[in-house]
Amino acid sequence: MGNISESESENVRETVREGYTSIAKGESSCCCGTSSPEKLAQAIGYTQQELEALPEGANMGLSCGNPTAIANLQPGQVALDLGSGGGFDVFIAARKVGSEGKSIGIDMTAEMISKARTSIPKFTEKTGLSNVEFRLGEIEHIPAADSSVDVVISNCVINLSTDKQQVWNEIARVLKNGGKACISDLALKKVPPEEIMKSVAARVGCVAGAVLIDHTMEMIKQAGLSDIKIEEKSYTLDVMTDCNDPLYKEVIAALPKGTKLSDYVVSVNITAYKM
Repeated sequence: MGNISESESENVRETVREGYTSIAKGESSCCCGTSSPEKLAQAIGYTQQELEALPEGANMGLSCGNPTAIANLQPGQVALDLGSGGGFDVFIAARKVGSEGKSIGIDMTAEMISKARTSIPKFTEKTGLSNVEFRLGEIEHIPAADSSVDVVISNCVINLSTDKQQVWNEIARVLKNGGKACISDLALKKVPPEEIMKSVAARVGCVAGAVLIDHTMEMIKQAGLSDIKIEEKSYTLDVMTDCNDPLYKEVIAALPKGTKLSDYVVSVNITAYKM
């Protein structure tokens, strides 16, 4: 999105925080998700084995890709998930990095952090691993030391930020030399109608905050990352068609007649390295 004032940015941030607080409490769902979180996860490449190892409630259906698959995580690595929610990708990454590694989740919503932390004992009981940590913080100001992370992942979250350049700058800061970012997100193929871009439902549901793919590429380069690859995926929007979420329905209702959400928005997998 374009330049906005600090007060407008804070209003958006608070709107997103309130929306995801409601989701964490089970009072609503999110149109990044679907009526069947497991169906969505399987459609975008998560294995049944990965899903069965998750603590109950960790999969909240908020994914728009599978960053742990493209990350090729290795034992002993430190993985950091931006916007970790209920801990879905953090717990999956923890199994991949093993007992010598560490899997860290960052989220700005206290209720999400609390929910995720509650699941840690269940995860340890299932896997025998004690390598998971959740930290409260904003992705524009990541609570992690410089050059301390091997792989940064994120799943349908950076689009929520009003200062995406700062997010990419922070990703570059916390990555070790040779480290990589593996991001699944939503991007725009073309700009949706103004009514959608101003919609609270579209903001919480990840659509209104998405930007054009070329703009994303520019921000990643500006942050100093290189060897950038952006791969478009259509699967998420296809499996969302059976979603009964009122937020999703509100966004769909605002589309021009004869158009569908996939005409405007696409899922992308992004990889970039700190060389």
